[in-house]
Amino acid sequence: MIARLFRTAPLTCAFLIVFWTAGALSGAIGGASDELLTQTGFGTGSPWWTVLTSALWSIDLLGYVATTVLLAVTGPLAEREFGALRTAAIFLTTHVLGSFLGLCLVLVGGDLHWGWLESLVGESAAGPSIGGVGLTLALTFRMPPLWRRRVRLMMILSVLVLTLYSGWLEDLLRLSGGVAGLVVGAALSESNSPKSGPVHKARSLQETRVLVALLLAASALGPVVSMMSPYPNGPLWWFADVVAVAQPSQDDVDAICGSDAVELCRTMVVQLSYGRFPALVMSLLPALLLLVLAEGLRRGRRFAWRAALVFNVAFAAFIGSYVVYVAQFPDASVLELAVSFGVPMLAPLAITVVLLLTRKYFDVRLPRHAVVRFWRFTAISVASLSALYVFGGYLVRDQFTPEPGFGALLADLPTRFLPPGYLDLVPLRFSAEGLAGTLLFEYTGVVFWLIVLAGLLMASWRTWPSSCEKEAAHARELMRRHGGSSLSYMTTWRGNQYWFTPDGETAIAYRVVATIALTVGDPIGPARLDAVRGFAEFCARNGWTPCLYSVGAETRAAVEELGWSAVQVAEDTVIELDELSFTGKKWQDVRTALNKAAKAGITAEWCTYADAPYAITDQIRSISAEWVADKGLPEMGFTLGGLEELTGDGVRCLLAVDGDRTVHGITSWLPVYADGEVVGWTLDFMRRRSHGFRGSMEFLIASAAQQLQAEGARFLSLSGAPLARLDRGERPRALQRVLDFTGQVLEPVYGFRSLFAFKAKFQPTYQPMFMAYPDSAALPRIANAVSRAYLPHLNARQGLRLATKMIIRTRERVATPGRTH
Repeated sequence: MIARLFRTAPLTCAFLIVFWTAGALSGAIGGASDELLTQTGFGTGSPWWTVLTSALWSIDLLGYVATTVLLAVTGPLAEREFGALRTAAIFLTTHVLGSFLGLCLVLVGGDLHWGWLESLVGESAAGPSIGGVGLTLALTFRMPPLWRRRVRLMMILSVLVLTLYSGWLEDLLRLSGGVAGLVVGAALSESNSPKSGPVHKARSLQETRVLVALLLAASALGPVVSMMSPYPNGPLWWFADVVAVAQPSQDDVDAICGSDAVELCRTMVVQLSYGRFPALVMSLLPALLLLVLAEGLRRGRRFAWRAALVFNVAFAAFIGSYVVYVAQFPDASVLELAVSFGVPMLAPLAITVVLLLTRKYFDVRLPRHAVVRFWRFTAISVASLSALYVFGGYLVRDQFTPEPGFGALLADLPTRFLPPGYLDLVPLRFSAEGLAGTLLFEYTGVVFWLIVLAGLLMASWRTWPSSCEKEAAHARELMRRHGGSSLSYMTTWRGNQYWFTPDGETAIAYRVVATIALTVGDPIGPARLDAVRGFAEFCARNGWTPCLYSVGAETRAAVEELGWSAVQVAEDTVIELDELSFTGKKWQDVRTALNKAAKAGITAEWCTYADAPYAITDQIRSISAEWVADKGLPEMGFTLGGLEELTGDGVRCLLAVDGDRTVHGITSWLPVYADGEVVGWTLDFMRRRSHGFRGSMEFLIASAAQQLQAEGARFLSLSGAPLARLDRGERPRALQRVLDFTGQVLEPVYGFRSLFAFKAKFQPTYQPMFMAYPDSAALPRIANAVSRAYLPHLNARQGLRLATKMIIRTRERVATPGRTH
């Protein structure tokens, strides 16, 4: 891994080595000294050449780590896109331009007597993150439109938040370095673009939601940055007191209590008496609420749009009233007033305007029963916690000072739901001392707001099935009429929902897992590309990300026209029955299984599971239970059927039975339709008795091929083996290598590779099956959705067992690096 990184990004690796070596030798990693910053840092009183030396050090360990992460991600991408020399030129150019631009802003602001910028005169800054931010934003001009917007918005908001709330010289220089990066990137883009000009792709519905959500999240995180910073210096640092109110320090409490402000002293003492955890949670409530609403906006929820709109309008009104109050003081500076108080008011106003302009994108409404359930749950929580505080507090009233009565506890109840920083807005009647009293006093509001936040988050996350039996029946009818791939029958399994094209002639079966709309096989019907396009729009309106799973090469080629990506996830194995005959050396294992079965008196019998006698179905259930118990993990679902799927309409079971009516093995076969007729069969359920006939699976598959060939079937599909594929000599991409490694790790647990090798005995034709997706940023969520779809009932003990086997497998691979699979 490290050697490969050196080969692909030698400049980045060399710079990071120099960067950390210089920091270690100078002691800057533990915190740069004032002497080092004076000699090598860049500032208003520094020589011009320090603009270069400042790029070799950082202020502290956090700066080293953050800069390393930034350059380790951006550097290799930039070197691959621009080349090493041009990457170095862009980095230095944006670092130098950004540094001088920021310095000019400091000098101009100092001349205008702007207090914030005046405080930066004489300061020194160091760190290559200035050029790192510039390089990242310059690189966005070479990114696809989707990633270009996301990276720009996230990077610009990050440096802007740090500048406005942390506000030190290095924060300002990072912002100006980002501006320089945009200018340099635009210049390079213009020089390399055709005369007709660049083509800009319009934002999609889902992308607009993501961008608005990021904007709201940034408005929440800014005050948190200020509150967490030990020395906030930005022009908006005071805004943290509006969104995230911190506890007062002991020095502040002593200073206030030493004055005549008796009521304020009492309030601050109560604020300081709060425990660290409840005070932190309650102080961060506004910010946490905004983050939850941002997640709701990302998913297109209308309730989140309304709540965010009300929240920001209320913020703007509050700040406006505060501006009017401050403006009445005779010594108020117009510039300070406009920037320090006007800009914070413009932020929620701007977000309000953005929300109003994008209202149509947030139209996903919760079902009425979900809304009623949320408000009922919230009301019950308020009532329960209120009763607990009032009645419980009365029982332990001796743990409050002064001792309250029932009425005093009832009057104090509303203040339990306020953050500690807002307690100066209401009169305080008493404080808590004992354990029970402290728990009631401090945690009543914490528990309530955590419940509310969890309820809102669940309302954003949860999906509500919309398909009914009528839609399922229509999908089954389309499957019989149009046919489809070897997996088409799996679209009729329970747990799937259905989407149809406007004419009702093409259907897509899907299930929503963690906001991923996971499909099963190819679209069923004639208009596949139109179906995928319409399904993607349907998913976007509902706040989901579509993922076409186990689709064929034809569907893959179609979606690539839409700009989607694809990766192989399985290999379908098809036996053509037209000229099948088990002759020749390559069929020796199959003939041996047939001959041994005949000598042992074992025959192949067709049946349907629903009509089979109890003596047979009981054995089938026993064989399946034995197999599951041996694995120690639940049966996989999604595209792998279990006992429940044996009862499907048209499903046939082939049993290996001896003369004593003992079932040695069972296979199930799913019909494949074309023009209303069954033209093929797909193998699904496979189980054999652990101490039964060893070649039962070879015997059953060969018997099925012979008998179904005689019935006129054209082919048999042995179904796709997940996470296994045929080596076609192509160089796999990074994602494909990850899937290959996952298949190797899971081999001891589920044996996908062994199953794939077993199917090779039947000389099949190999057909790759793909997973297609529109957005690579959703891959972690897609991986989670696929794993949960295959193992929906995985419990903690089974998960631990699976993880243990995966770790053991990984160690074995590390211990035997030369081993091939």
